[in-house]
Amino acid sequence: QVQLVESGGALVQEGASLRLSCAASGFTFPLYTMAWFRQAPGKEREFVAALNWRGSDEDYADSVKGRFTISRDNWKNTVYLDLNGLKPEDTANYQCAKDRVTQRRGRPGATDFDSWGQGTQVTVSS
Repeated sequence: QVQLVESGGALVQEGASLRLSCAASGFTFPLYTMAWFRQAPGKEREFVAALNWRGSDEDYADSVKGRFTISRDNWKNTVYLDLNGLKPEDTANYQCAKDRVTQRRGRPGATDFDSWGQGTQVTVSS
């Protein structure tokens, strides 16, 4: 079965950097667009970033553009999220997600993901 296991979250100070990892198994990872979402307490889950199956198209939420970078290693079945210039408003549980279809053309919408990890907590203090 599909498994997505995130790691790398931590308590950091404002301006710090982190690298989050998501190890995938149970499906043919190189064929799927992968994404990161985040959810803060009392708030809706929000899209953060996505990377297509080819690794050629990155998509970011406006709130993280220029600070976060998504990447993938198809040999290691892992997707990464590099977080730079962290702000207190970035505090959230970060989850990776798998697209529901293979080799998608174009960008998936927020409802096009069918599997989620448990997440890794990022807390940014001011």
